Amino acid sequence: MTTIAWVGLGNMGAPMTANLVRAGHTVQGFDLSQAALDAAAEGGVTRASSIAEALAGAEAVFTMVPKGEHARAVYEGPDGIFANAAPGTLLVDSSTIDIESAQALHDGAKAAGFRFVDAPVSGGISGAAAGTLTFMVGGAEADVAAASEIIEPMAGNIIPTGGPTTGQAAKICNNLILSMNLVSTAEGAVLADRLGLDPQVFWDIASVSSGDSWALRTWYPIPGIVETAASNRDFAATFSTELLFKDVGLAVAAADQTGTTLELGRHAATMYQRLREAGYADKDCSAIVKIVDGTISEGGETA
Repeated sequence: MTTIAWVGLGNMGAPMTANLVRAGHTVQGFDLSQAALDAAAEGGVTRASSIAEALAGAEAVFTMVPKGEHARAVYEGPDGIFANAAPGTLLVDSSTIDIESAQALHDGAKAAGFRFVDAPVSGGISGAAAGTLTFMVGGAEADVAAASEIIEPMAGNIIPTGGPTTGQAAKICNNLILSMNLVSTAEGAVLADRLGLDPQVFWDIASVSSGDSWALRTWYPIPGIVETAASNRDFAATFSTELLFKDVGLAVAAADQTGTTLELGRHAATMYQRLREAGYADKDCSAIVKIVDGTISEGGETA
């Protein structure tokens, strides 16, 4: 079994590391949040008081932090991974970050003598707990293969995406689609209700018809229809509005860099911005239904 250092033990990191521990790996974890450390420790993670302490004896390192700037600080800082990991260590970044930062980490790792893959995930907190996440893994073929062996206890799918940064590209494009699917699902659900359709009957139809999507089957925004939906729990976050807004922003930035129009994606970004400004940043992103049903007005006020 492998000794693994893990930096970033938030809502996703804690259940992911628990699955690694159950598979027999030793996980040494670090997070700036004491609450996050405590939650991970309940799953069998050994607490570390610094990145350097987490790295002691580690053969592989996983990172999961919010943004590119955080990832670069964790890797490139004087107390970071490049300065403290043993030469040749396998580094796996499962954050969702911008392409430029991902490329900088690949380049920095190579220059410092490390193996590195970008390996963002899809599947949310429920997938992290169940060990059914989809990992999109970009990097050198041998490094992707080595990382995949360690990833296996956390994953339902491990998909090599190609060379450096392609994992991040896949995740950004996937979440762009998710953002629009959530909006379209909310619009269809609200309109169906106002046309007098029973919500369960409409969901039964849409889930086996051309309106079907992962968002509809898993995060339906009308309560009482889909057990896994945050709408049943006052939109307590499984994937927060703030995080999806960040990911759509990454897609818009990539579209600007590549000359891609992205008309619907840009409109979705403005809708999630309104949702954030109305106080839903920490709520589940499926709360976008609050804009569709008029709970949040055009000016951003909550009715």
